[in-house]
Amino acid sequence: MKSLYVLTGCSKGLGKALLDELVESEKNQVVGISRSTMESGDGFTHFELDLANTTGLIKELPSIFPVGDFDRIVLINNAGWIGEIGPLGKLDPTGIAKINAVNVVAPAILINEYVRKYHDQKCEKLVINISSGAASKDVDGWSGYCSSKAALNRMTGVAQVESDLKGFGINYYALSPGIVDTPMQADIRSADQENFSGLKKFKDFKANDELSSPEVVAEKVLYLIDHLDEFTEVLQDVRDF
Repeated sequence: MKSLYVLTGCSKGLGKALLDELVESEKNQVVGISRSTMESGDGFTHFELDLANTTGLIKELPSIFPVGDFDRIVLINNAGWIGEIGPLGKLDPTGIAKINAVNVVAPAILINEYVRKYHDQKCEKLVINISSGAASKDVDGWSGYCSSKAALNRMTGVAQVESDLKGFGINYYALSPGIVDTPMQADIRSADQENFSGLKKFKDFKANDELSSPEVVAEKVLYLIDHLDEFTEVLQDVRDF
């Protein structure tokens, strides 16, 4: 099976673990997007982009989604940002704009282009948006993260309804990865106790070795991709399978 994968946030954490797995197969063509510099190679094309730069992302859209005879086309919106941790009233306005640009606007733009380019292609089509359990919780200091992930979940659901109505045959999932040992967790642990009442709990996750490894979660994501018939709902959590 010849497959195309477009993967954001491919240089660190879960994205890097997914990339490492995907490039092992010669049948996979992977397009990666991240802020970090990475070398393109056999089966891998990298775009050095900051997804907070909406204008820059739009300019690259024609190149990000290649045309080809693929049996499977997968978009994984993995990139995400915790944003500035602090209560409303103390946040930097530019940070409010940035977290929504990364967590909501960029995935929306990429999904829109994916559908425009591939909706009539006769192959297996799949979009996975990496969400968070925070989408359904009210966590002090995380207004931007909770609300942006909630928006991502709703957008995923609407996209699935549209796919079903239009007969596009695209499967959409908003997948919560659990608590993963990534740079984002380090950012959370560096927060100020005054700005985030749950700080100790997240420090304990690390101290007690309760964080999942990116590699383990990547295997769960790939399992979902290979077993779509087992997953009938848009909202999914890796801790359930």
